[in-house]
Parts: sequence; structure tokens; C-alpha cells
Amino acid sequence: MNYCRMSGVLALASLLWFGACQSGPKPDKNFLSVDGNRIVDEKGRTVILNGINYVTKDPNKYYDNVNDDRLFRQFRNRGINCVRFGLSWRGVEPEPGKINEKYLKEVDKRVRLAEENGIKLILDMHQDLYGGKYGNGAPDWATLDEGLPHKTGDIWSDAYLLSPAIHKAFDNFWNNAAAPDGVGIQDHYIFVWKTIAKRYVNSPSVIGFDIMNEPFSGSESRTILHKLLETYGTIVAESTGNTLSEKELLEMWGNESKRIEALKTLNEKESYRRIVDSAYEEVCAFEQGPLSQFYQKVRDVIREVNKKHILFLEHSYFCNLGVKSSFLIPKDREGNNDPLCVYAPHGYDLVTDTDEAANPDYNRVEVIFERIFEAGKEKRTPIVVGEWGAYYMGGEYLQPALHIIGIIEKALAGQTYWAYWKNIEKQDYFDKVISRYYPMETNGILLHYNNDYNNGKFVVEWEENNEKSVSRIYVPNINILKNIHIDLTPKSDIKIISIEGSNSGYLEIFPIGNKRSLIIPLQNQNLNHRNR
Repeated sequence: MNYCRMSGVLALASLLWFGACQSGPKPDKNFLSVDGNRIVDEKGRTVILNGINYVTKDPNKYYDNVNDDRLFRQFRNRGINCVRFGLSWRGVEPEPGKINEKYLKEVDKRVRLAEENGIKLILDMHQDLYGGKYGNGAPDWATLDEGLPHKTGDIWSDAYLLSPAIHKAFDNFWNNAAAPDGVGIQDHYIFVWKTIAKRYVNSPSVIGFDIMNEPFSGSESRTILHKLLETYGTIVAESTGNTLSEKELLEMWGNESKRIEALKTLNEKESYRRIVDSAYEEVCAFEQGPLSQFYQKVRDVIREVNKKHILFLEHSYFCNLGVKSSFLIPKDREGNNDPLCVYAPHGYDLVTDTDEAANPDYNRVEVIFERIFEAGKEKRTPIVVGEWGAYYMGGEYLQPALHIIGIIEKALAGQTYWAYWKNIEKQDYFDKVISRYYPMETNGILLHYNNDYNNGKFVVEWEENNEKSVSRIYVPNINILKNIHIDLTPKSDIKIISIEGSNSGYLEIFPIGNKRSLIIPLQNQNLNHRNR
């Protein structure tokens, strides 16, 4: 039997046989937990994580963020209740087995700032192109490239596919090759996670641990790329009669302008599904082999010292493009899925980081997120989209950003936008996509919500399960509430709470134990947040 082919069928069968996901333990005060496909607080309220990435990749600037106290207040004021905060392996363990206390004390400061501002941190062990030798992440002593050459392309991420050095470094990581001290480099990485998990075991502002940013399969990626390009070439030949050689396909992909031109023809959902699905078995072999085994090892070591925090598990690098993820949720000692796990996918269109980043193809984007949410249902965990967007200065990004946040809202998923950078609040999408109305904490089951800008209204529906806990809606500008009609059905008491130092605040809705709906007109979207 080909297990990768059967995994989707087996996952569906498990849903039918076993029903809802196993709930996590009841969380301690101010900690978050998992209940089926929901993230919940200690009162059992559904929590939507609305956040942003904050990652410093330059080792010379790890400690330069001296104004983070002010920044975290701005995050709070703008409705950001979750920050995916980047950690660096080479920052934590600059020498084999030696923990950099100075680095972790800086992390301690951000953990305290998050707690002071009511923000949850996802601690993300970030890497790009494996390590600091080629990008950021692993220390040089753990970058076992065996002297192979490093090759780059027109776009920074092309090196994942082109560089023999990066392929070998990842191969050695998944094979747990020995570091200079004789200990496996994967074992070193897990030792770092155990250190962090133990250090923050009693920190409620840490929601959990993002085990690895965009796990990459190493040299097996060549086969995956071949499959994707081969299928693309077949589709081109079927539609035009023009047969492209493997060399021509590689040259097309390696040249940014040629790639963008080719992508203009790749705008039908069925064609794109056919391409990404062609690599499913190869990606599945990595995800259900080395990646799942790694997640299990990390989980077992973390649970020795920490049973409170959530594990955020990412899919393979290639799943960012729409290949459906199939990694296995790690098990507890009884053989059940660890109940404190969240699927943390990334989703990017193929034009990301190119000059056409502001013009993604919506059909491709919808297929990518379609595959993400299919995989989430099979994994039976909550979903927090850990990265999406990557819209930087310049360009008109509002419409593509609105399109994606609409997909995320419809799925009732959490999200952390990539990424915070100076003056992001001046971008066209910021006030409607990141700093927007959303249900922060909902009494009972959240059924639906969205910011419907076409019809000028924010809508949320939910089913209350008790008459004790209030539901809380983030409001970008509470002054607007004085001059508009709030449609709450059935009616109950409400309370408007301001956030000190800003015009923003919360709308608290007192429960009556019923199915509820709330409609707020969307007006004056240039909100001009005021920070003192």
C-alpha cells in the first residue's frame, strides 16, 4: 500500500470513526489551550489570534530593539493580540552545548512586555536557507555542508532549490549527523527547545513554540521541483503544442522575468491543482518520514519539562505553494495525538518576493488556502496561518491583502501577518486587514465573522454555551461607536472599554446563553490611531 496515497482517505475515516478532536487539558489562569479545532482560554471562550511576525535575523542587531516597550504598546492598541516572535538557534546556542544567557535575557524582556500588554507570543525558531552561513538560523558549527558549493538565483529563496550546500546541510540535519562535539545536530536543536520550554513553563504570555520555520527536505527537493516543472511542461504542451525541455523549464524558473511571464498563463484552478498535486507523494514521504519523526522527538523532550504550552507545527516548504500537507501530529505515551498542537501553515503565491508581489493570481491563492484548510481538517487541530502577505513598501497591496484575510476569516483561523517593519502602519492594507474589527474572545462557539467592506458592515455570529463569560470584540476606534447603530440580536448589556493611550478599545457583550449575532457599520476607515 502507498501510505501517502491513502493518508487522506484514512484521515477522513478517522474523522468519521472518532468524531471531534481530543480536547487539551483545562488551561491554567491566563494560559491558552486547545479544544477540538478551537484555541480557547481558561473560561472556555474561543480565541482568535490576530497577529504579526516580529523577527530579527541579523545577529548584530539581536539586542538593538531598545524601543520594544513602546512597540508592544502599539501592537496592543492596534488589536494585535499575538506576536510570532523569532528566535535564532545560533543566538541561543552559539557553541555546541553552550546556552547564551545574554540572548535569552533579551527574550525574557519581550516575554514580560507581552504579558504587560495582554499579548501572546509564539516563540518561532526561525531559519531561512538553513543557517547564518547562507541566511539565518543554524550556527556555523551546525551547518554541515561538507564543502559543497552554494548557488543562488534571482530571488533569495531560489537558493533552497539551487544550492548543493543548503541541500547537504538539511540532509545532515534530518540524518542527525554528528556535530563537532560528537552529538547529533538535530539533538542539539532539540536540546535548545527543551531549554526554552523549561525556561518559560510558567509564562502565560507565551502561547507556545513554533518548532521550525518552513522545514525543507534537502536534496529530495530536486525530485519535487522536477515533478512540478514536468507537470507544468505537460500542461503547456497540451494547450499550445510546444514541448519544453527540462533545461528550458529550469531556465524559465531560474529567471525572474521569465518566471513571471510563465505564471501569467498559470491562472486556472484545475491546472494549478494538477501541478501541486503531482508532487504530493514526494512531499508526503518527507512529511510523514523525517519531519514527523522530528516533531515526535521534539514533542517528547518538551513534554518532559512543559505540559502547558501549545506546539505550533509547520508543513513542508513546498506546502507553502499549495501541496497538501500530511505530516502526523505527534503522539502522547498512550498513543493519542498530543492535545496541545496547532497546525501553523504558511501560504504564499508564486509571485511573492518578485516585482509582481502586488499582483497575485487569486485562483492560485484560493487553491493554496483550499489545500491548507483541507489538511487542517484532516489533522483535526486549530489553524493559525503563521505567515502570509509579505507586502512591503510600495505597490498597491490592499486588494490582495483583503482577499486573503477574507479567506482566513471565513475559515475562523488565526493569523500572524509577515511581518512587522518600520512604517507598516502607513501602508494601504494595515487599517483594514491587520488593525480591524474581530472577535478576540467569544463565549462558546464562533460560527462566522467577517469585515464586509463591500456592504459596509462587520458581522459576527456565535453560539453561547454559558451565561457567565463576556464576549470581547476589538474595535479600532471606539469613538465611532457613539454615532452608529449597533445591531445585537438578541439584545443584552454591552460595555465599551477604552485602551489607555489610544482611540481603540473593546466591545464587551454580556451573555444570555443563546445564539447571537452582531452587526456594526464600517465607517471612516481612516482611523488615525492616536498613541501617546
